[in-house]
Amino acid sequence: MVKTKKKKQTRKPYTPADIKLLRQQSKARTPVVKIAKLMKRTEGSLRQKARTLGIGLGHQR
Repeated sequence: MVKTKKKKQTRKPYTPADIKLLRQQSKARTPVVKIAKLMKRTEGSLRQKARTLGIGLGHQR
């Protein structure tokens, strides 16, 4: 059995530009899946950040 190395997970901080884009996409009612692909982040990460900012995403609107 060959063990493969797992890539260490690093967290990418949100920049002010990322937050601005997230707000714009929320206002435009873009689906979370599309925002995730656009920003290269997970849906969970986006939902968490939106929640801390008080922005509605997806079904939470």
